[in-house]
Amino acid sequence: METIRVILAEDQTLVWAGVRALLAQMEGIQVVAEVTQGHMVLSLVEDYQPEVMLIDLSMPGLNGLEATTLVAQAFPHVRILILSPHANEEYARQALQAGATGYLLKDSSVAELELALRSVLKGEIYLSPAVSKQATELLQTLHEESSLERLTPRQREVLQMIASGHTMQQIAQSLQISVKTVETHRAQLMERVGIYEVAGLVRYAIRMGLITSD
Repeated sequence: METIRVILAEDQTLVWAGVRALLAQMEGIQVVAEVTQGHMVLSLVEDYQPEVMLIDLSMPGLNGLEATTLVAQAFPHVRILILSPHANEEYARQALQAGATGYLLKDSSVAELELALRSVLKGEIYLSPAVSKQATELLQTLHEESSLERLTPRQREVLQMIASGHTMQQIAQSLQISVKTVETHRAQLMERVGIYEVAGLVRYAIRMGLITSD
């Protein structure tokens, strides 16, 4: 099994020691560096190139959200798991908006810590169950925005025209392509956004600003 490199950013010694001990029990996980000051995070990530960074929400100097923003911008491949004492939806929203891929409460179980790590490593976003509806709604929005980014310009064009009420024949004529090609684009964009009926595509296009609801 390939070793997963982790950086732990936590200024409270007891918490740091506890989390490090828990991580040591997990197969394939290695803590390669620890940091207690937020402003040191970026340089350590550059030096060690970890797969995951666990960072306290309330780091001194440069707080966890600020550090997360910098790391997410400079090293988008690094998964960032926020450790927080706050079961607060607004904090979770801010963490996700800053670029975190997970929000884990400090009183979580060992099993949940491992689940969170494994989830973010698979490219998923993890939220502690105690952080509920509003953060989950933001998570859905982020997922939708990400799915839109995966569409090609032609797929977006086809999506916009489908959502505007055009038929396959009208789209084909407008884009000067065959109906079969339009149907292929439709099937591909449905797969990428995870929506398989026209009414859902219309709602999705409205939420993404591709068409208006008028």
